[in-house]
Amino acid sequence: MADPSSAPLKKSAGVLVMTVLAPFGIGYYMSYLFRTVNAIISPQLVADVGLTPGDLGLMTSAYFITFAAVQLPLGIILDRFGPRKVQAALLIVAALGASLFAVGTDAITLAVGRGLIGIGVSGCLMAALKANVLWFPKEKIPMVNGIIFACGTFGALSSTVPLEVLIQSVDWRTVFWWLSGISVFSALLIFFVVPERPQAAQAGIAGQSAFTAQINDLKTVYGSVFFWRLSLMVVLHNGVFLAYQALWAAPWLRDVAGFDRAAVADAMFMFNAGMFAGVLSVGFLAERLQRLGVPTVVPAAVGIFLSIFVQVLFAAGWTDYPTLLCTLFGYFGATATLAYAVLNQHFPQNLTGRVNTAQNMLSFIAAFAVQWLVGVIIGYYPSPGDGLYSADGHQSALIVFIGIEIAGFVFFLWPRRRGDGLP
Repeated sequence: MADPSSAPLKKSAGVLVMTVLAPFGIGYYMSYLFRTVNAIISPQLVADVGLTPGDLGLMTSAYFITFAAVQLPLGIILDRFGPRKVQAALLIVAALGASLFAVGTDAITLAVGRGLIGIGVSGCLMAALKANVLWFPKEKIPMVNGIIFACGTFGALSSTVPLEVLIQSVDWRTVFWWLSGISVFSALLIFFVVPERPQAAQAGIAGQSAFTAQINDLKTVYGSVFFWRLSLMVVLHNGVFLAYQALWAAPWLRDVAGFDRAAVADAMFMFNAGMFAGVLSVGFLAERLQRLGVPTVVPAAVGIFLSIFVQVLFAAGWTDYPTLLCTLFGYFGATATLAYAVLNQHFPQNLTGRVNTAQNMLSFIAAFAVQWLVGVIIGYYPSPGDGLYSADGHQSALIVFIGIEIAGFVFFLWPRRRGDGLP
């Protein structure tokens, strides 16, 4: 029997943009807005609730650890039930988490609310990537994935200068009530607008349930040398990139570069503008290079190398042009998103949900660890006063994690045996 998911597309490109890319793009917009909002509101949070650097890092990173914890079952559920139903339900959980965060008066309540938000938006990217694989030709995946990533970057951009302007007139609690309402709207949009497409049939083994067969398929992913050589490099980089984008870049700009709140918001805007330019341009670049015979993994690796180089400049305390550093960090850090296209093109379609979530789970575990431990490291250094953190603490944290990233990159480049699937 023919695989219904591989049948020729019956919808025009314009219809697919409006009914697939746009609804899931809005969902991923919400995910990134939730992820990065604390970078700008953290001074209000610290003043209102009273948080140490470690408390701030741990509370904010609760998003990452719950996000990561959901990834493996999420991949199975996406492959079994499809992205429309799964993502619509999860966004309601995000709305509940935002409501709890809005009423929180202590670090524990805020962490629980943040954790629920992490669960609720845990499928925004994965559902979008799954939908892209179901509806678009394989050769278009890097490009349409880049569009989805760009939607997420709009969310990150919204949490910089626009949010800084907004919180001059409303407090952070009101912001989270609004985010709760928008999450409900996004859930309804996905549920009622996105079409269904038949899933690829699972080739089961006699005596096994479909669910058991899907669990066993994870062995294909985690037993792949291709997966680990690529993912370790990407995951270690993403842990640092996400931790700084979501929280610690803003304190670095304040404590090391000497920026005031408005200047921090401007620089973070450029950080995310750089990422926006990156996710759009690297997707198109990868597609063009692919036509010339250059595999997508090559621009991904080059971009990660340049991102690490920019981080070295942060660690060195190069403050002549900190906004430029932020822009370059955002741009080159975005190239790591090509890893999803590389994995999707390597593994069969019926595994794409689990492959993407396996990669995502590792990235967010790393982000949780880095975001929390950066706060712990900074907390070991005495504060210079006036609510600032130690510049030496920032430098020490960066040096530690840049060293770890370099180890992952060297592992990727290490001479490989035949059969691992990498060029």
